[in-house]
Amino acid sequence: MKTRSGAARLIACGKVRINGERALKPSRLVRAGDVLTTANEGRLAVVRVIDAIDRRGPASVAQTLYEDLTPKDAPSGHKPLAPARAGERPTKRDRRRLDAFRAGWT
Repeated sequence: MKTRSGAARLIACGKVRINGERALKPSRLVRAGDVLTTANEGRLAVVRVIDAIDRRGPASVAQTLYEDLTPKDAPSGHKPLAPARAGERPTKRDRRRLDAFRAGWT
């Protein structure tokens, strides 16, 4: 996550785990050896913290402080539904099918 507010939002939604346990608050400290697991927009990311520093620094230094453990076959997110007829308005039949599909989700 690129911003603090975005990371806090993920934690509030319960999408961040530290060493297998759900992170309950954004102010939780991480230490060397901790494994963080996140699921953001359907993408799985797993990283191990190697070290921590006291000050902010350049991205090149930050990249040396963690190890990416994300599996290569991790789910990459949801695939959008392909429209029945691209570029045109849906027909009455298409709308009925969409309505039936949506009714199954509620």
